[in-house]
Amino acid sequence: MLTLKNITKRFHKGSVNEVLALNDVNLDIRQGDFIAVIGSNGAGKSTTLNCIAGGFFPDQGSITLDGADITAWPEYKRARFIGRVFQDPLMGSAASLTIEENMALADRRGKPRGLSLGVKSKDRARYRELLSQIGLGLEDRLKDKVGLLSGGQRQSLTMIMATMVRPEILLLDEHTAALDPKTAAQVLELTQRIVDTHKLTTLMVTHNMNHALRQGNRLIMMHQGSVFLDIEGEQKERFSVEDLLERFYTLKGEEFSSDKMLLV
Repeated sequence: MLTLKNITKRFHKGSVNEVLALNDVNLDIRQGDFIAVIGSNGAGKSTTLNCIAGGFFPDQGSITLDGADITAWPEYKRARFIGRVFQDPLMGSAASLTIEENMALADRRGKPRGLSLGVKSKDRARYRELLSQIGLGLEDRLKDKVGLLSGGQRQSLTMIMATMVRPEILLLDEHTAALDPKTAAQVLELTQRIVDTHKLTTLMVTHNMNHALRQGNRLIMMHQGSVFLDIEGEQKERFSVEDLLERFYTLKGEEFSSDKMLLV
């Protein structure tokens, strides 16, 4: 459904700060895959998501979505097909707008715009129903400014907003990293429920190996801009954190450069 072929990306080309962020990345993502992406800092995880979303164009290689070459598509054009949740709960929603206004904007992603009421009665009823599924009481706070919400509430709202118009692919960039463990667990549970309900094709970047092993049907490990481990199904189910660490040592012959990789 989504294919990355020979994707290479350098930043600060020609300078002393040149960085090879993606090094000939090849990735085939099937319809319905829920892929956890792990790797040390600078491995290319978020860069891969940004490349898919259109945050920048690759120096070489191609990206195809449902058979269409989207390599040169701008970010706004890809946004019609891609839902995204960022690490920072402050991103993905507008603090100065109300909950229902934010949801109305998300509800119109990829649709023609016109001059009409931003939030209609039938919309409001639907928004209440969607928010009631979170279990945080936000369905009774539609008129509240989003800036008044806690990080967990805001991230849960962003999850709903990113999937109100069913995306072809959902990108989650360490979307629980800024949350406390209890709240992170709640957002992960909501994530799994939404992905399962809508049968969404999903890429989830995480530093937490246990999360990577528990979530989804497939796990990818990146290092220095390349994919060097891709497991799924029963093989993934048999893996433990210790297995992942041992595989890293075996393939690369070096220790992790970030203690965050050891989070459990």
